Amino acid sequence: MTNSELWLVVPAAGIGQRMNAECPKQYLKIANRFILDITLSRLLDNAPFKGCMVPLSARDHWWPDSESAKDDRIQTCTGGKERADSVLSALHALEEQADDNDWVLVHDAARPCLHSHDLANLIDTLFEHPVGGLLAAPVADTLKQAGEGVPPEVEQTVDRRRLWRALTPQMFRFGALRAALESALENGHAVTDESSAMEFSGNMPLLVEGRADNLKITVPSDLALAEFILGWQ
Repeated sequence: MTNSELWLVVPAAGIGQRMNAECPKQYLKIANRFILDITLSRLLDNAPFKGCMVPLSARDHWWPDSESAKDDRIQTCTGGKERADSVLSALHALEEQADDNDWVLVHDAARPCLHSHDLANLIDTLFEHPVGGLLAAPVADTLKQAGEGVPPEVEQTVDRRRLWRALTPQMFRFGALRAALESALENGHAVTDESSAMEFSGNMPLLVEGRADNLKITVPSDLALAEFILGWQ
């Protein structure tokens, strides 16, 4: 390995509207712990991160009550309207601490079921790679392309053999990711994850196969499923 350090960014400025909850989904609880606390501990306790930055909403009043607020490995900054804005805000906040050649791993706040083996495999696989990459899972279901009706008719069945579901963490060089996000946002590209920003910059990330149970909590039914997965892992 080179002398590059590992940094962690976990954007947590979202409001999670699809959960229909009184608080953002990262502050819902599993086994009496905030989802965000579970997520952060599973990352920070299983890899040698130099530091961690968590972008928060300016209206966040739940963070002070979290376990993570008392963890001296974690810093916070103000996030943005969209995920890409929050990640870029975190990178700017870390500029005085991180080198451009360091690695930054970005992980979803509401994805608490990351397995330690997947985290280690991602880091080991990508540490000497020129671009970086992301955890991903091959698509297992048959995919249908829909028409515009309500309800829609099937237009065609999509070949799934080369399709993967993007997961997190996503791991890229600090300077390259910052530049890619800045360029993508300046040019109006739709940045749905860090990989898409890198792709717009002409850098093709590597897909590292991860477990399909690396669940992102999005709708209320996901909460019970995540609790089951965490109890089973």
